[in-house]
Amino acid sequence: MTPELVADFDRFSRRALTIGVAGLALCALGWVMNPAQFYRSYLVGFLFWNGVALGCMAIAFLHQLSGGAWGVVIRRILESASRTFPLTLVLFLPLIFGIHSLYIWSRPEAVAHDHILQHKVAYLNVPFFLGRAALYFAIWITISYFFNKWSLAQDRTAAEPWLTKMQLLSGPGLLLYGATVTFSSIDWVMSLEPHWFSTIYGILFIGGQGVSALAFVIAVIVLLASRPPMLEVITDKHLRDLGTLLFAFIMLWAYFNFSQFLLIWAGNLPTEIPWYLRRMQGGWKWVGLSLVLFHFVLPFLLLLSRQFKRNPKWLGMMAGWVICMRIVDLLWLSAPGGFSVHWLDVAAPVGLGGIWVAAFFWQLKQRPLLPVHDPQLEEALEHGRD
Repeated sequence: MTPELVADFDRFSRRALTIGVAGLALCALGWVMNPAQFYRSYLVGFLFWNGVALGCMAIAFLHQLSGGAWGVVIRRILESASRTFPLTLVLFLPLIFGIHSLYIWSRPEAVAHDHILQHKVAYLNVPFFLGRAALYFAIWITISYFFNKWSLAQDRTAAEPWLTKMQLLSGPGLLLYGATVTFSSIDWVMSLEPHWFSTIYGILFIGGQGVSALAFVIAVIVLLASRPPMLEVITDKHLRDLGTLLFAFIMLWAYFNFSQFLLIWAGNLPTEIPWYLRRMQGGWKWVGLSLVLFHFVLPFLLLLSRQFKRNPKWLGMMAGWVICMRIVDLLWLSAPGGFSVHWLDVAAPVGLGGIWVAAFFWQLKQRPLLPVHDPQLEEALEHGRD
C-alpha cells in the first residue's frame, strides 16, 4: 500500500462521500414530498449495496473452499466489502420507520379484512420482522468479523493455523449466507406482495448478489490495475478470469429467473400468475424486456470474447453497465402495481452508494492489497506472468 495509493483512496472516499451526502439530502427532500415513494426507492438502494457486501462475502468463502489463483488478487476487495455490514445495519434503520408504508401486512386494518394475511400473521408481524432482521445482521457481522480477523492474523504471522480456520468457517458461512439471504429476501421484498410466493425466490437474490459483487469487484480491480503497485500485478489474464466468472454468474442469474418464470407461467395459478401479469403490462413490460436484452443478452455476447475480457477499459465499462442493470432488476422485483419511475429511484441508490463506497475505500486502505502469506499468492502472480 503505497502513500500515493492511500492518497488516491482518500480522494475516492471524499468524492463518494460528497455524492452520498448530496444524494441523501435529495432523499430527505423526497421523503417530505412523497414518503411512500421514498421508502420504496430507499429499499431498492439498500438492497443493492447490502447485496454487494453479501455477495463479496460469499465469493470470499467460495474461494477459500475451492482455491485457485483467481481469488487471491481480489481477496482484499472482497474482505473490505464484507466489513461494511455495520454501516449497512445503520442504513437499514430508516426502513423501520417505513414498515407501515411498505408492507400491507403491518397494517392491522388491512389484516382484519384479509383472511390470507390472517393466516400469515404468525410470521408476518412487525416484532418478528424486526427480530429476524436483527438476527440476519448479527450473523453477517459475526462471520465477517472472524473471517477478517483471521485473515489479518495470517498477514501478520503465517498461513497456518489461520488458513485452516478460514476454510472451516467458509463452509458453514456459505450455508448461513444462503439461509439468511433467502429469508431476508422473503421478508424485505417478497412480502411487499404477501399474497404471492415463490419457492426459489431466495435463489434469485443469491444469483443477483453474485453478479452485483463480481461487477463491483471488476470495477475496482480495473481502477487499481492502472496504479502502482497493482500495475505490476494485475494482468489481462486476471481480468479474463474475472470476466469469465461474471459471465458464469450472469448465466446463473438468467437460468434462475427463467426457471421461476417457466414454472409459474406453466402452472397458470391465480395465486401466482398475477405477479408476472402486472410486470408484463404497461411500462413494466419494457423494463422487463430491457432486463432480458441488457442484463443478459448483451453481457452474454460481449463476455464470450476473450479480447473483450482482456481489455480493462471495455471490461470496466461492462461492469458499470451490469451494476446499473442490477438496480433496474431490483426495481422491477419490488415494482408497485402501476408503472412509475421516480427521480428518487436514482437518488436513493446513488446516495446510499456514495456512503457505502466511501466506507469501502476506507476499509480497503487499512490492509495490504495482497494477502502476503496466502499459500496461493505466488501461483496467482505466476498465473498473470505466464
